[in-house]
Parts: sequence; structure tokens; C-alpha cells
Amino acid sequence: MSSEQNEAKPSTHGAGHPQRSAGAALALGALGVVFGDIGTSPLYAMQTVFSIDNGAVKPVPDDVYGVLSLVFWSILIVVSVKYVIFVMRADNDGEGGILALAALIRRQISDRKRLVAVATMLGVIGASLFFGDSVITPAISVLSAVEGIDVVAPSISGSILPIGAVILIVLFLAQRFGTHRVGRLFGPVMLLWFLALAVLGLPHIVERPGILRSLSPTYSIGFVLDHPYIAFIAMGAVVLSITGAEALYADMGHFGRPPIRRAWFAVVFPALILNYLGQGALILGEPSSVKNPFYLLVPNWAQIPMVVLATFATVIASQAVISGAFSVTRQAIRLGFLPHLTVRHTSKEESGQIYVPGVNWILMGAVLVLMATFGSSASLATAYGVAVTGTLLLTTALFLILAASVWHWPWWQLTLVAVVFGGVELTFFAANLTKIVHGGWLPLLLGGMAVTIMLVWQRGRRLITDRRTETEGKLSDFVDQLREDPPTRVPGTAVFPHPTKETVPLALRANVEFNGAVHEHVVIVSVIFESVPHVPRNERLAVDSLSHSDDGIVHLSVRFGFSDDADIPAALRDAFMLTSELETDLENAFYFLSRVTIEPGPPGGMPTWQKRLFIGLAHNAASQAASFRLPVDRTVVMGTRIEL
Repeated sequence: MSSEQNEAKPSTHGAGHPQRSAGAALALGALGVVFGDIGTSPLYAMQTVFSIDNGAVKPVPDDVYGVLSLVFWSILIVVSVKYVIFVMRADNDGEGGILALAALIRRQISDRKRLVAVATMLGVIGASLFFGDSVITPAISVLSAVEGIDVVAPSISGSILPIGAVILIVLFLAQRFGTHRVGRLFGPVMLLWFLALAVLGLPHIVERPGILRSLSPTYSIGFVLDHPYIAFIAMGAVVLSITGAEALYADMGHFGRPPIRRAWFAVVFPALILNYLGQGALILGEPSSVKNPFYLLVPNWAQIPMVVLATFATVIASQAVISGAFSVTRQAIRLGFLPHLTVRHTSKEESGQIYVPGVNWILMGAVLVLMATFGSSASLATAYGVAVTGTLLLTTALFLILAASVWHWPWWQLTLVAVVFGGVELTFFAANLTKIVHGGWLPLLLGGMAVTIMLVWQRGRRLITDRRTETEGKLSDFVDQLREDPPTRVPGTAVFPHPTKETVPLALRANVEFNGAVHEHVVIVSVIFESVPHVPRNERLAVDSLSHSDDGIVHLSVRFGFSDDADIPAALRDAFMLTSELETDLENAFYFLSRVTIEPGPPGGMPTWQKRLFIGLAHNAASQAASFRLPVDRTVVMGTRIEL
């Protein structure tokens, strides 16, 4: 197919052992972050297939071969071909994920308003479904690992739920410290995990080599034709083998395409297939093993170490999802779909390592309630899959929009992609719709709540911006008025964060009206979040003296990507050399914030319930001082009221 995507090519300059070592290190790091979710699917995927719908899928050769064939071809088509080969080419300045993909489309075809609106809506829905998955993944992953206790020591199986809850509580409490310290352990642990997956499966494949026949697509096709209803039900559980596929794309910005591809094809893909084949061979020989085929692969002497290793692996998988939720939250904030939330950086070296306290506590509460409600990984599996398959379909739809509108693929290529990828995923989605009444409604409910919040915030923010513009008045008129009737100028520098240079910061207007004074140096800073992940530092700043270079008032535009750290003091230091009007004592500057208190207004604009939701979100938003890294001891907040 077409290659307009400009696949990154490795440089040959200076190639040698250091370069290979760096690539190997990145691939090892990708193992620890990117593949945790899909890598722990063997813990529960096959078990769920043979337990779904009261055991509709039987541990007999036809069904086992058919299921294994479906698993293999699902992983091959959806993960290896769709994501690793095609979708990962659609990067937004190196970043991936469904919101980044939607932002890329918005940037490339900004003149096609209707298509931009469709792409934006698909991105918002996909991001919202990801939040639903972020609740289920930690619960089902950790529970499935700890349930190995039931095989090792059935007498203490009643402790499975409390142990799982404690592990997850510790994980969520540890988020505030960041993952950069323990992150170095993730890669080696997951490498050991994938090696263990392969080693566990191989002896059973050697014992029953006929199981390799299930790799032929004829078995999946025959299974569907001979048992269409049972195959349809099985698809609802087979999808568990590809959960986490979106993480390959979402985490691309951390490692880049080549390391993720190398790790997938060299380690993860073969290890997963060997383990699934081993589980299938075990089930053929011992049909009763369907109750927990993963742990029954393990020799008795290794079961306790395997429970420990599986628990570490699922904690890593959960960490990846939690970190992903933090990243998606920050992207949504930067794109204007969520209010400012407190975002803390947990590493001085990596801007992508962040902690969002509000999201962390909401996730922890939801995960614990989910575990207490469902009680086991088998029960949780009935709720898993609807949101996952929905996200897969939305990613395919956005990819097709990009391929058609930006890359200009011919119609036959678009049709082939839509039929192959879309057809498989639509079948998965339809099969998982049967789970809605058995718990699948939960991620949809969570996703629906997230969609509502994001769209209401975006709509309300636009209305408030219009009202605020009317109140503030034109900045050019205000500056001319100050020149005609100069107020008292006081020593020092005042910085006014303000979204635009067209209107007057409310704090600046209030300072003049109530105090009759203006600081000797005034800097109005407009932060602009671009729909790209990163803006280079040398391209971020633009200085405007507002037609007068001698009045001490200057406007500074600062452009950030949605994955950048929006640090205004740092931007001012960078801008110091751009204009003589900024040659001041920035280390002692005062920052004046315009705080708007929003109150319900007369009917119109938005339904009453949406107004109340928006006002509630606005009241709980983080202060701009925290969002823009302003020094607390030199920040002054001045407010006004605006009706919505």
C-alpha cells in the first residue's frame, strides 16, 4: 500500500554496537510499558472462552482448534497487521493514541469543518471508552494473577479478593511517587514473563504437535460455518486475547515505532502464540483443565513462583493503563475537552511521566468497587470487551479518514482496509454486545459519562469565552487609553496570563480601575495549545509590542503541544533575549490571574443540567497557578462574575 506516511528510517551514520545497544534498550523498555495488558491476556482469555455462556464452547478437538485459530488470526490481523504495520504510521509528531490521531486529522484538514467535527467526536468517544477500560483492566488483570492461589492452595482461596484489593491500593497510593524509579525493572520482569509464557507452552506443543494445525485459517472458518452461534459467542471472549492492542499505538511516543515493532515480532507475538497453543494442547489432553488452563500448564514446583511473577506482570499491566489514563487526561485538557486539573510531574528528565491526583483517586475507587461487585476475573470478563472493541472500530474509522483525506489512498485500498480490519472488529463488537446485560453496560456507562463531561465542558467553555470577551473589551483600545491618560507606574514586573491579545485581562483592567496604577513592565502571556504533542522550544515564542515599543506593555504568545509542560516562568526566561521590554527582573515578577466565577444565567445557550454540570466542573478545576507552574508566593488572583 501507499507509503506517504514517511516511515522513519534508521540512520546509517555512526551505526555500530552503541546504536544496536540503544535499540535493544528501547525494545526492552517497550516490553515493560507497552505490552503489559496484551501480555497478561493468556491468564484469562482461554479460560473465559470455555466458560462463557455456561460452557457453550466445549473442550473437544473441533472447538479447541477453532478457538485457537480465531485467537491466532485475530492477533495477526488486528495487532500485527493493523496496529504494528499500518496504524502506527499515523503518528502526530511522534505521538500515538486515538486522541492524537483525531488531533492529527484536525490539523491536516482544518478547512473541512464537517469532517473535522466527525473526527473530533470519534476521538472523544474513543478516549472516553479508554477511561472505561482503565477501570476494568487493573481489576481483571490482578485478580486473574492472584487466582493462581486457588490452584496452589485452595484452602486459602477466600483471600484472593482481599489480596488483590491490597495490591491495587498499594499501586494507586504509589502513583504520587512516579514510576521512573521502578520503571527500570519493568522491562526485565516482562522479558522474564514472556520467556515463561513460551517455555510453559512448548512442552505441551511437543507432546501434541498436531495442535499446530490450528494455525490454519481453515479451522476458524470451519468452526464459524459448522457452529455459527457458538463461534459468535466465542468471539466475545476471543477478543480478550487482543485487549491492550491500543496501547501499542498510544505509547508509541515513549519509544518510537522501531523498538515496539522489534519487541512485538521478536518476543511478544511468538511467546503469546506458543502459550495459547500450549493451553489448547493441555485442554485436548485434560478437558477438566478448562477451569484454569494457564496455571495448570505450570509444573507443581513452579506454581508459587509463577503466581508471584504473574502478579508482578499484572501490576505492570495495570500501571501502564493508569499511566495511559493520566496521559489521555492531559491531552484532553490541552485540547479543551476537560477543565484544568492538577498535573504533577514525577520526573525531572521525562515530561511524559505525570501524576493526576483526581483521576488517580477516581480510578482507585471505581476499581475497588468493581472488584467487590464482580468478585472474580471470570465475572469481570463478562463486562470486558465492549469498550475495547468499540475503541478498535473507532481507531479504524479515524485511520480511514486520514488515509482518504490526507494520504489520498485509492478507493480499493480503503475498501480492503475497511473490509478486513473493520469486518473483524465489527464481528467482535457485535459478539460483545451480548455482554451488555451481564456487566458490559459498566464500561459503556463510564465512557458515556466521560463523553458527556468532555462535550459539555467544550460547549460551556466556548460560551464563557464569548461572554468574557464582551466584558474585557479590546486590548488595543485599552493601551491607547493608557497612553492618553497615563496612570501611576509602579516599579516591578506584572505578568498577566490571558488567552488572547485581542482583549484586556480582567485582572489588568481591575488593577487600573481600582488602584489607578500599572506596573513599570507589563507582560500579557497567551498560552496556545497546539493539536500536536510537542512544539520545539525555538518555535514556541512570539513577542508583540502592541504598536508601541516604549510603553512597557508587551504581549507574549507561547505555543505548547498537548504533551508539553506549560511552564510560563520558563517561557519568560526563554523570551528574555527577544525584546528589550522583557529585560527585567523576572525572578521577582508578580503574576496576576483573572478568576471568573460562573453563575447560572437566564435560559438559553445550554440546558440547565448542562450549565450545572459545567459550573460544577469549573468550581473543581485546578488553579491556573498550578497549571502554568506559577510561584505561589508571587501570584495574585483577582476575580469577576459571569453568567452562563
